[in-house]
Amino acid sequence: MNDVSRLIAYRKRQDWWFQIVGALCTLVGVATLVALIVKLMLDGLPLLMRWRVFLFSNASYMPDESGILMAWVGSLCVMLVTFLTAVPLGVGAAIYLEEYAKKNRFTDLIEVNISNLAGVPSITYGLMALWLFGYLLGLSSSVLVGGLTLSLLILPIIIVATREALRSIPQAIREAAYAAGATKWQTIWYHMLPYSLGGIATGTIIAMSRAVGETAPLIVIGAAGWVSNLPPSPVTSHAPFLNFRWLNADFTVLPIQMFTWTADPDPAFQANAAAAGLVLIVFTLSMNAAAIIVRYRVRQKLKW
Repeated sequence: MNDVSRLIAYRKRQDWWFQIVGALCTLVGVATLVALIVKLMLDGLPLLMRWRVFLFSNASYMPDESGILMAWVGSLCVMLVTFLTAVPLGVGAAIYLEEYAKKNRFTDLIEVNISNLAGVPSITYGLMALWLFGYLLGLSSSVLVGGLTLSLLILPIIIVATREALRSIPQAIREAAYAAGATKWQTIWYHMLPYSLGGIATGTIIAMSRAVGETAPLIVIGAAGWVSNLPPSPVTSHAPFLNFRWLNADFTVLPIQMFTWTADPDPAFQANAAAAGLVLIVFTLSMNAAAIIVRYRVRQKLKW
């Protein structure tokens, strides 16, 4: 009896020490993040107080007149291409692997490789994109190539998130649909995808949040550090009311603009980089907040 009591006391002490160590590790991460945000706010908020100039002016050699118009427009254009490319491919691949592909060594190899690709350094995707789009296909650096490069980067993340969302659906829903006479595709389209939409949306937006902050792969493919003109408008006033010339336009993005400013010998540009960092953080947090809202609304809708 005494041995059991001592063992229980020992386990409780282990649990207590683990809680202390875990709390300290969490505190280190939170304190680092708070210190970073405070530093960015101290340096960048004065510029954001003049938000009209900073958000709607082009980069300049004069720090007080320099802005991020080309950078945030370029980021939106690249993210649009990334979203339209990676989401259909990622969701489609996940559905095939989870619902249609036979379980054998080949599919096991594919699954292992997809999981490994999710952890590959981003610059590796830049080198692969440079070879694929630059040397093999002969494409120059443009919004299209930048979006496709980031699509390759986040594709494994979307596939893994979508598969996990599909796996979380109870098997009884599939069996009920089959019992009612539905085909496999009808079951997927009318039951599996609606029920897994919250998880798919969350994984997609988290992947997009990673893509919006990437710099290395875009630098490798030749993204510009400074652009003088905005991409052409994707919408026109005449039929067919769509313009795809913006896909071939030169571009820069917020992370590259920040990198350019931090590398400038003039210390005044450090404040510009801090302000751009705050804009990037707000943009990323907004995307994550959108993921939470989408997941909540989908769950509420399914309850009804």
